[in-house]
Amino acid sequence: MSASNAAQTYESQNDQQLEDLHSKIRNLRGVTTDIYDDVERQNTMLDDTGNVFNSFGTSLAQSSRRALDAFGPGGSLRRFRLLAMVSAGLVGLWILWHLFSWIRAWF
Repeated sequence: MSASNAAQTYESQNDQQLEDLHSKIRNLRGVTTDIYDDVERQNTMLDDTGNVFNSFGTSLAQSSRRALDAFGPGGSLRRFRLLAMVSAGLVGLWILWHLFSWIRAWF
């Protein structure tokens, strides 16, 4: 009976270790799944960030083309008109400021 008890003890120890191994495998599978999900989220975020930067680059290129059209070699008339409007606006503000100060002096 002693050999039978020893065999049974070894069998129960093997079963316990096998159950521990299964538990570790389940934990490892869970960690692996979590890592995979995190990597997928990060890849999605990087793709979205890349799309935003591409969109920004396109908008910046369009803006620089418009600025080149307005202020470039062919845009000298536009540039003159813009400078004339800004100058007229500043002169108009100066006149209004003096007009208001003159009105305040009378009242």
